[in-house]
Amino acid sequence: MATKKQDTPSRIADNKKAAYNYFFEERFEAGMVLEGWEVKSLREGKVQLTDGYVVIRDGELFVIGCQINPLKSASTHVNPDSVRTKKLLLHKEQIRRLIGKVEQKGYTLVPLNLHWKAGKVKCEIALAKGKAEHDKRDTIKDREGKREVERAMKSRNR
Repeated sequence: MATKKQDTPSRIADNKKAAYNYFFEERFEAGMVLEGWEVKSLREGKVQLTDGYVVIRDGELFVIGCQINPLKSASTHVNPDSVRTKKLLLHKEQIRRLIGKVEQKGYTLVPLNLHWKAGKVKCEIALAKGKAEHDKRDTIKDREGKREVERAMKSRNR
C-alpha cells in the first residue's frame, strides 16, 4: 500500500525586518483569502512582506502592505491590484484573544512569512512588541559576535 508523504511547509517569502524591529510573544498560522492570479504569482515568488502589517476590523484580521506583483501573463479580464488588502482566516477564539492583546499598549500583529501547507497558502503572524533603539543595537551586536565566532572556527578548521 502506498504511503502518503508528509508535506513540509515550503517557504514562499519571509519578513526579515520583523525580527529586527519586534520581540515575538506568540505565533499563529492563518489561512489567506487569495485570488487565482495571486496564487500563480506566489508560485513564482513575486511577493514582498517587508512593509506588511495586520489589522483587526469588525472582528476579522486583514494583511495590509503585503505586495503580490502580477505576472506578465496575467489574464486580460482580471484587474490585478498588487497591494490589495487580504483577509486572514483564524478561529474565533484566537481572534478574540488577539483583539484583547492588541488593545494593550505596545502590542501589534506582524506577518512573519508565507508558506505552503497541504497545497494551501498560510501566513505565519506574530503577536509582537516593538523594540527600542538600544534593543536593536544589541541585536546587531549579537549578530556581529556570532559572525566573528563562525569566522574564527572556520579559519581554525582549515
